[in-house]
Amino acid sequence: MLTIILAIICTILVLIGLASTILPFMPGATIAWLGLFIFAIGTGFKRISIITTIVFFVVTLLTFVFDFFAPIMIARKYKTSKLGTLGGRLGSFLSNVTLGYPWTIIGHFGGTILGELMDKRQLGQALKIAFGTIIGMIASMLLNIIVVLIILGFLIGSWFR
Repeated sequence: MLTIILAIICTILVLIGLASTILPFMPGATIAWLGLFIFAIGTGFKRISIITTIVFFVVTLLTFVFDFFAPIMIARKYKTSKLGTLGGRLGSFLSNVTLGYPWTIIGHFGGTILGELMDKRQLGQALKIAFGTIIGMIASMLLNIIVVLIILGFLIGSWFR
């Protein structure tokens, strides 16, 4: 009975992690790994081994590092200004808080353009930079979704051991 309750709680955590992968500023893979880790500990590492837990910890850590450095690498590639980076971050945050998630990418895009225009860039260059940052944002989101789905698969698979 305890294993079933633990499985439900941990699955909810992993699903929250999955939902968080599409939300900016949320550590989706980290929340999902936490669910896996709690289940592993709760079952005495009999259903999910210590090695598997450590491997997923490293993968989650690498995902977190990628989330941090991907925007910086994209920004350098497209020569994003500090104002463009700040505008994109603010646009994402404000649109997510005020209008909801579907507007986050549009807010990021618009914020980046405004920031670049404030930095005296031409509109064409600002658009190119904004598209580049959106590509980085989507790549990061996809990586997180893949990692969380794999964690979810391992968690569900462990129920049948």
